[in-house]
Amino acid sequence: MKRRDWNRKHAESGRLYGAEPNRFLVAEVTGLPPGRALDLACGAGRNAVWLADQGWRVTGVDYSDVALARTRELAAERGVEVDLIQADLRDYAPPAQSFDLVVVLYLQLPAEQRRLVLGRAAAAVAPGGTMLVVGHHLDNLKDGWGGPKDPAVLYTHDEVADDLAVLVVEKAERVLRKVATEHGEAEAVDALVRARAASAG
Repeated sequence: MKRRDWNRKHAESGRLYGAEPNRFLVAEVTGLPPGRALDLACGAGRNAVWLADQGWRVTGVDYSDVALARTRELAAERGVEVDLIQADLRDYAPPAQSFDLVVVLYLQLPAEQRRLVLGRAAAAVAPGGTMLVVGHHLDNLKDGWGGPKDPAVLYTHDEVADDLAVLVVEKAERVLRKVATEHGEAEAVDALVRARAASAG
């Protein structure tokens, strides 16, 4: 999807996906000692702002300027600071070994582009740091609700684990996410991978 399309979506919807953090992010990050965090494809900032509220020093990156404006608004409402960078992740390379936490949530790209972005993201994890990837699973097409309908931008947890081979994969799972719909509660199928960088020395 092009920048103008995402800008239109964010402009029309107010806060796309709401203001509360992703449930998997909360579950996987709670208990980690706060440090520097990088939220790639941060969107309207619900996850970046939550991390900042937990004491993390957060950098959020997205290529939608409208989404980044929403992030600034939410950060101001919550009384936290988030450093923001407008960039296309297919071109952006974060500084190596600079973040104690790197999160990539629901970035759906074709396999070659996904491997490029996740490879750069993994290289940005500091020694002993954590990386979390969550996204729409390929199985969601037949077994789940919502999400992209193009299988080319969907993936499995095993594929993501392979993308993060430079890290130590601690968890790679097919997970279910409850979704409220106009027809009642449904389930989406997601891929979740948590990995860490080896400690220095």
